[in-house]
Amino acid sequence: MIMNGKNNIAIGFLTMGFFMAYGFLLIYLRDFAPGKEEWINTYSTGKHFETRLAHVHGNLFAFLNILIGYLLLHFEVKLKNTKTISWLALTGLLMPIGILSEVYFGLPPALVLIGAIAMTISVIWLGFSFLNMKQIKI
Repeated sequence: MIMNGKNNIAIGFLTMGFFMAYGFLLIYLRDFAPGKEEWINTYSTGKHFETRLAHVHGNLFAFLNILIGYLLLHFEVKLKNTKTISWLALTGLLMPIGILSEVYFGLPPALVLIGAIAMTISVIWLGFSFLNMKQIKI
């Protein structure tokens, strides 16, 4: 039994949990950490802005993986290329991970670009797959 989409759902929920917990770190840095005033003053620039981007995109891409995984499981027999779409969506998670790797480790933005491109392709490909599907019974 092929189950393309199962990993998207599982990894999507795990990733969402991680980025939700990461949100608590951001709250701590904004409200309770020593030097919070400096953190607040850089709200729209630098590391503060980048970490918020990672938090938001991490949860968005996690949710997209959950949704894509569910749709792939539900419509697997009617859709083509489900394994490729599944892997592209999972690869999309490199985008928020790449943002964090830039902030904390100074790495170049390659993972951000790879993840963003992969997620975009997976969403568009899935959209065309549904357009080309003959009949939907829900």
